[in-house]
Amino acid sequence: MLAFKRILLKLSGEALAGDKGFGVETARIHQIAAEIREVRDLGVEIALVVGGGNFFRGVADQARDMDRVSADHMGMLATVINSLALQDALEKQNVYTRVMSAIEMNQVAEPFIRRRALRHLEKGRVVIFAAGTGNPYFSTDTAASLRAMEVKADVIMKATRVNGVYDADPRLVTDAKMFETISYLDVLKRGLRVMDATAIALCQENCLPIVIFNLNVAGNIKRVVTGEKVGSLVSA
Repeated sequence: MLAFKRILLKLSGEALAGDKGFGVETARIHQIAAEIREVRDLGVEIALVVGGGNFFRGVADQARDMDRVSADHMGMLATVINSLALQDALEKQNVYTRVMSAIEMNQVAEPFIRRRALRHLEKGRVVIFAAGTGNPYFSTDTAASLRAMEVKADVIMKATRVNGVYDADPRLVTDAKMFETISYLDVLKRGLRVMDATAIALCQENCLPIVIFNLNVAGNIKRVVTGEKVGSLVSA
C-alpha cells in the first residue's frame, strides 16, 4: 500500500560524494539509483532535485570573495553535473530518466516545461530538475519546493545524513531530541535547519508535507513511500 503516489525527492550534492566529500562516488550513486528504481517499480512517480555542494556551493567559503550572482550560477551548473551523473546511474538500472534544466542547455538537458514534466511522470519516467530555479539567491531547497508544487507532488522527501529533525545538531549534541512530527511554524520559530525559510514558507502556504529522513539507512526511501514511520514529518 502506497502512502504517496507522486514524490519529489531532494538529494544533497554531498549524498552523491559518499565518503570522498567531493565529486561523485560511483558506488554510492549506483546504490541510490538502485533504491530509486525499487520505489519506481512499486508504481511511484518520482521527481528529483539534487544539490551541487559536492562541487561548488554559492554561499560557502570558496565563494566568499565572489560576486553572489556569479557564485550562484556556478552552483546551478554543479547541480547539472550531478543530475547527469544520476541520470546515467538510473539508466544503467533500466529506468527511463529525463533531466530538465531551469537554465537552457539543449545539448545536455531538456528545458523545464511544466506540462512536459507532468507527461514524463505520467509515463513512469523519473524526472530530474537541474539548475535550481534558474535564479540566483534561491537555494535548491526552494527549487525543490517550487517544482513539487508545479508537478503536484504529494510530498517532499528530503534525504539527509541524520534520522530526522532535531532540536540541536545530533552530531554535536549527544542528547538532542528528535521530533517525529513538527509544524512549519515551529521549524521557522526555532530556526531549525531543515530547509531554508523560503522553502518552508512555500510548503506552508501550499500545505505540502515534508518528510526528513536518513538516506544512509538502506531501504528508507521505500519505507517512507509505503507509509512506515521513518524520520520526521513537517506539516501544518
